[in-house]
Parts: sequence; structure tokens; C-alpha cells
Amino acid sequence: MKLRYYTIIILGLLMTNACDLSEEPYGFYSEDNFYNSAEDAEAAITYAYDALTFLEYSRTVFLLGDMPTDECGPKADEGPDAQDLNNWKVANFSTNRSLVNFFKYAYIAINRSNAILDVIPQSPIEEDLKGKYLGEAHFLRAWNYFNLVRNFGRVPMHTTLVASLNETSAPLAVDLDEVYNLILSDCRKAAELLTVNQATGRADKVAAQALAAKTYLHMASSKAHNVPLYGDLSREVNAMYDSAAYFAAEVINGQSVYGFDDDLLDIYDVDQPKGPEHIFLMSMDRSGTIEGDYSKISKLFIPYIAGGDIYLENNDGSYTVSHDGWSVFQTKESFYNTFDATDQRGQLLLVDAVYDAAGNEIASYPGSMPYRFSRKYIDPHFITDKTSTKPYLIRFSDVALIYAEAVGPTPEAYALVDQIRGRAGLGGLTPGLSMEDFRQAVWNERSWELAFEGNRLYDLRRFNVVNDLVEEASGLTDEEVAFYPIPQVEIDLNQGL
Repeated sequence: MKLRYYTIIILGLLMTNACDLSEEPYGFYSEDNFYNSAEDAEAAITYAYDALTFLEYSRTVFLLGDMPTDECGPKADEGPDAQDLNNWKVANFSTNRSLVNFFKYAYIAINRSNAILDVIPQSPIEEDLKGKYLGEAHFLRAWNYFNLVRNFGRVPMHTTLVASLNETSAPLAVDLDEVYNLILSDCRKAAELLTVNQATGRADKVAAQALAAKTYLHMASSKAHNVPLYGDLSREVNAMYDSAAYFAAEVINGQSVYGFDDDLLDIYDVDQPKGPEHIFLMSMDRSGTIEGDYSKISKLFIPYIAGGDIYLENNDGSYTVSHDGWSVFQTKESFYNTFDATDQRGQLLLVDAVYDAAGNEIASYPGSMPYRFSRKYIDPHFITDKTSTKPYLIRFSDVALIYAEAVGPTPEAYALVDQIRGRAGLGGLTPGLSMEDFRQAVWNERSWELAFEGNRLYDLRRFNVVNDLVEEASGLTDEEVAFYPIPQVEIDLNQGL
């Protein structure tokens, strides 16, 4: 039976997340005038990707992935939601606006993906284009459910388009297997349908394989370290490690577009979004008209100096100009002290002094600069507060470390980790490590290589050490730190919960 209308925007949504139920539904397209051309389908998939860049969603990459960890903390006068996340005030989590927005916009992205998956198969467009758009929609649904399950555990399962308010209720997944089965199925389907085709802000076959690798590693190590709920997963730990290694190897050996960048600063050069490291990142450009189309992510990491331009020294003695910032994400000195003294990821990518245009120092840490700040998000071509800085959602080095952790101390794994360490100016890992010690060493390497890229909380969680390594979480139970509670507003609105 044909549906009269197809929702592309959602009604306020999620299930109708945090939305006034008296609101008039909006964003409906008639089946008679949508998805009938390649242009329609392209607009739909672009719209689905656009959900990732919502201000309230894109910033949660860092608010959830970095803020509540041992990497950084908020400035003293940052809002109460960030303070509660940082201080692990679990009693306030069910009403925390950052968590509410994260949950809401993840499902908006899922619904936009489901719209494509429901309607494109019947579209008259060419089959190869159908495969491309369906593959990207499968990837996007998997990506958003992966973020949800890592943060909330069992979540409501929406696998078809929500086109009206009476379709917004859905029960929780029976168990984590149900969520992960959908994620992995979507990853495999995306990998089958897509080709290797690097495009800024878009997913391809390699992105789907990389997401499958990340998913299997998270499952395997979470079960191995007795994270709550993961013990009930039906898959065996070693089988999941093997699957993580398989998909990571497909990324590493099965294509020639992506690979290691030889230069640390080039990885984070805003003018090189198609650098070899960048498997999947958000699409933001300073030419946009609203935040989300353009980015202010750089402002979150850079300290406020004097309200004007600052200059960062490069490793060749030249300087890169930047605006100063809002001092939101402040690096913890205890985290900086974990870096080796010769590690360029600490010495070069964490800035402790800034200069004027003539090269004269104007602020430094400790002293007139409140903290060392990450220079991973710098745009020298900024237009006032508008930049093209983007979250790095999946990098090649992340996948290389996934492979190494999954397979253990093989010659291939050592070579990959040592290449990453060598780029940072370090020697190789200690040879002859046991499986346990090697995996721990790779996990440590992730903390330095992927700092301030939204990964740290999930690495802490899957090793079940949040309450051991994050001072603010000490004294909490494993259950309290493993997952956030589903926002209360969602429970109130969803009749299925």
C-alpha cells in the first residue's frame, strides 16, 4: 500500500524528541513530486548528512567524547550541563540538555536515513545511483545507532520511516545484540553497495568497513573487560576481535586512496580535507550562512587571549594565524604529562605559547595562557568566527590502531603502531609484549594519537576504567559510568518505553 506522504524532516522529532506535541508537523513531501529523479535522491541524502552538523549534535562529539574524561575539563563559568558531564553528576543526567539534544538529533539523522531506505528502492532512478544512496543511508543509520548504543546502551529501535506522530513510539531493544546486529548489518550492506570514493562529508565503502571494525572492537573489548550488559552479547570475544581485524585489514590493504599522512600538521590542515587520513569527517565550510554549515569548533578549544588574532609557531619556524577562542575545552595538565617528552603530539599539537604577527610572544602557559590547547582545529582563513574546521570522525590511524589491538603483537601490528609513533618522533613499541600488554600499549597509543577527536570516553568505557582514571567519576559504580540514562523527556513522550 502506498503512503500518501514521506517525511524527510521529521516532525520535531525524534520519537518526537523534546518537541511540543501541539506543534504542526512540517517537512512532508508528496510521493508524486519527490524521489523521481537523481536530483531528488541527492537532495535527500544531503539532507540526511546535514543532520550530523546540527549545532546541538556536532558539538556533542566533544562534549560527550572528551569533556567527561581525563583529557580536559570545562572553563569555570561554562554552563551547568557541561559542568555536570565533566563532574559526573549522574543524578542530573536524565535532564541534561546536551544528552537530550544528542539523543534527539541522532534519531532525526536515523529517520532521514530510514526515509531513503524506505523510498529509494521504488524510485525510477538508475540502479547504480540507487545503490550509492542506499549504501550511504545504511552507513548513516549505522553511524548514529553506534553513537547511541555507546552512550545509552539499549535504545529504541526505529528501522522504518516515522511519518506521523502516532508512529514515534518504539520499545527498547531487547538487548545489546539487537542494536549491534542492526549496526553490523547496515555496515555490511553499505560496504556491498558503495565503492571507494573519497568525498568530504560523505561515506564510502572504506568508511563502512572502518565503522564495522570500530563496532566489533568496541563490542569485543567491552565484553572482555566485563562492561555491564556486554557480558550477555551472543558473540564470543575472540570472534569479535577477529571480525574487527578482518574489516580493519580490508581498509588497510584493500584500497589505495587512504593511508598514513607523513606529517602531523598536514593531518589537521584545514585546506586538506581529502588528505589520506580522512576516511569520514563532517562537511563544514566557512562560506556557509548558518552555524552548522560553517564551524565554530575552533573557538571551543582555543583560549581567550586578547580578543584578536594570534599566531602559532610551526615546526619549521613559520607561523599560522588564528583567532582566539572561548576557552571551553581546557586540557588537563595531568593528561599532558602522560605524553613522552619527545612526542610531537604533545609538544607540537598542544600549544603552550602564542605570538603576534611579528613573532613576539604574547601569551604562554603557565602564566598568561590558562592551559595548553589543541591545535587540531585551526583555520588560518577564518572569517570572523566562521571556519572550515571539522570533527575527524574516522581517521586511517584510528583503523590501524584498531587492527593492531584486535590481532595483538604480530609483526604487522607492531609495524602499524611503530609507523604512527615514528611520525610523532618516537621509537617503536617494546618488542615481545604479551597479548594483554600489547593491547594495553595500543590503547595507550590511542589516547595520544586521537586526543580531542571524540574517542576518549568510549575507550575508557570499553576498558571499564572510567571510574578508575577519571577523578570526577571515582566512587561511581561500573553501571553508572557505562551508560548515560535515556533522557526523561524521551521516556515521557515515548509510549513504548
